Amino acid sequence: MDHWLNLTVLTFTPLVGALAVLTAGGGCARRARRLAMTVSLATLFECLMLWNRFDPMQGGLQWVERHAWIPSLGVNYFVGADGLSMLMLLLTTLVTPAAILAARSIQDKAALYFGLMLLLETGLLGAFTAMNFFHWFLFWELTLIPAFFLIKLWGGPQRAPAAMQFFVYTMVGSVTLLLAMLAIFRATGQFDFPELARLGRSGELYALVAMHLPTGNIPVPAVMLLLFGGVFLAFAIKTPILPFHTWLPAAYAEAPTSTTMLLTGVMSKLGVYGLLRLALPIFPNEVRSLSGLLLGLAVATVVISACTAFVQRDLKRLLGYSSINHLGYCVLGMVAAANATAQDAAHQAAALNGVLLQMFNHGITAATLFAAVGWLEQRSEGRRAVDDFGGLRRVAPVYAGLTGIAWFASLGLPGLNGFVGEFLVFKGVFGLAPWAAAASALGLLVTAVVILTVMQRVFHGPLNPAWEGLTDMTPAERLVFVPAAALMLLLGIWPVPVINLVNETILRLAAHLQI
Repeated sequence: MDHWLNLTVLTFTPLVGALAVLTAGGGCARRARRLAMTVSLATLFECLMLWNRFDPMQGGLQWVERHAWIPSLGVNYFVGADGLSMLMLLLTTLVTPAAILAARSIQDKAALYFGLMLLLETGLLGAFTAMNFFHWFLFWELTLIPAFFLIKLWGGPQRAPAAMQFFVYTMVGSVTLLLAMLAIFRATGQFDFPELARLGRSGELYALVAMHLPTGNIPVPAVMLLLFGGVFLAFAIKTPILPFHTWLPAAYAEAPTSTTMLLTGVMSKLGVYGLLRLALPIFPNEVRSLSGLLLGLAVATVVISACTAFVQRDLKRLLGYSSINHLGYCVLGMVAAANATAQDAAHQAAALNGVLLQMFNHGITAATLFAAVGWLEQRSEGRRAVDDFGGLRRVAPVYAGLTGIAWFASLGLPGLNGFVGEFLVFKGVFGLAPWAAAASALGLLVTAVVILTVMQRVFHGPLNPAWEGLTDMTPAERLVFVPAAALMLLLGIWPVPVINLVNETILRLAAHLQI
């Protein structure tokens, strides 16, 4: 029945939908939103059908399509999905309809807005399925274009500098990534990810770089570190990792709520995904040789971003730094796992499983929290400072209850989805790099203080007289929050579906990385 469905159909369904929205949705915001919602739900349905067909025991790529594109340049149309890709496809197709549903306030140029959102979804889906660098890089860059215009055209008062900073930072990373990968292609004649990973693991990449790149007087190990640095910088900016994070607070604060949901829920995962798909498999030796520095960056990201969130009064900026903090755990787990031996296999598997769970769970939770802040903005004429509110549980108990679940999930409360990934990351890192786990625990404590303080000031205490007439969530608004809260509860109690989905992929990656 579903033999027609493959990764190409899934990837380009939102693109076709974007063209339909731009063509048929002009002049009526409601029609444009409904059409975009229909397309995003159709894409979600396609993804669920693929998930149903996915064999988690296989471990390797499934639904592979490979066609020569520019053979002389090593460029192929090469797509496939393993557990990592499948997890990110599910996250993308879950967050996108929620973001569209949360964009009810968009009235100006609505058809263009929703068309750009669907174009961004196509870029994300393509980046999570492409297995050839040139092919993948096109989708990587494609995500930048709609994200830039969504911030620039519909953002807040400081949207222009925020959009430009976002664009420049990302482009700098893209340039270093492209230069590094072109150098690797010159040495190997390869752009395909599986083959590049094989060359990196076997040590052949080192020999080919020594043989084919004009390194001059620069030692080959130093050249390899430079190549790794070019790749790492792109993903460090996208995730982001300190000190490459300064674009994020302004971009998240100025972007429309629904755009921020996609930026934090899915687009930030491109950085972590790139580290898992390119940096670690191609440069395992370089990651190990720099593990102390990289672990230090990860710990700094976790701790400093939590402390910075503590002093924020703007809820969007606070959530932006909180997102940096949570994704810092992903980098921490990855780097620790890259330095494991065969005797550390259990700790390594725990850390990597935790990384993937953290990616997925953070995407759901962070997108929900930004939607919650957007709800406050709509009800309060754009206010979003922590101290602007108080006692909201009295006038909006449904809002307080549903968003409270998301806040507690972000805190890592046992029984909710945020706990499982963080627990596995810390379990693995504690066995591989105890000092890093101990230092990062400070970030956990500060995060707990931040979230409990926000909940106390926004939901509890005396009711701010300005909000006595505030109305609770409408049934339409609950459509965003109820499924998200249910998913947080389900994955907190029963994370087995996600673990089963990624486990074989994790075991293959772990074996690839072991010394």
